Amino acid sequence: MRLLVTGGRTGYLGRHVVATAAREHDVIGVGSHDADLRDRDAVEALVGHHRPDAIIHTAYVQSDWDVTATGAAHVATAAARHGARLVLVSSDVVFSGADGLYDESAPPDPITAYGAAKAAAETVALAVCPDVVVARTSLILGDGTSQHERLVHALASGADGALFDDEQRCPVHVGDLAAALVELAGNHLQGVLHVGGAQAMSRFELGRLIARRDRLDPASLRATSRAAAGVAGPIDVRLDSSRAARVLSTRLRGAGEFL
Repeated sequence: MRLLVTGGRTGYLGRHVVATAAREHDVIGVGSHDADLRDRDAVEALVGHHRPDAIIHTAYVQSDWDVTATGAAHVATAAARHGARLVLVSSDVVFSGADGLYDESAPPDPITAYGAAKAAAETVALAVCPDVVVARTSLILGDGTSQHERLVHALASGADGALFDDEQRCPVHVGDLAAALVELAGNHLQGVLHVGGAQAMSRFELGRLIARRDRLDPASLRATSRAAAGVAGPIDVRLDSSRAARVLSTRLRGAGEFL
């Protein structure tokens, strides 16, 4: 299988996807130097040049609607035009957190700009691409270099800040997620699939697990709530990934196991 991975040059998840896919497939990792996702013609030319069998779209910029939403629309349109399967990586933040536990049938109701951009990307991809799977995931970490792990190290070393103890997510190991995405690129599943980790926990609980694994002092970490910190965002967005556990051979471990 010839596989194109957006964000595959420098993106945290994208680089892991490229490394995983390269074991069995012909993989091309691309980044912003190869094509500006905001430029429809550039994306079209990129896909037309490489002619992939499948595209795994991991690229985004959290603060940039044009990259995250419009760019995904350009990728989806190009995939459809050239007959490529699309695996679109989305996020649990397409949900408000009002309902707590979300399966694939739950309608997106984002309350942040980033969540809205991801929801828009999903909508376009599902509408224009005949062969697409939207893979919603959660906090991605596990190799020691993620932003979550680096933050815990900084806080444990005395940096100012705290971790939310009221926000429930389903952290996933970057290696597990990369393997699941490559598996999805090669099968025939379509629609929406939740690919979060098997265990829900708060950012504070996650931080304490990271600290213990890395032989830092968990007691050095401070907890706070989103309300106290004045940071808007969903509180309880637990992804029900039981369907993924049934249909994928890749096992999505919980953070309590992989940390």
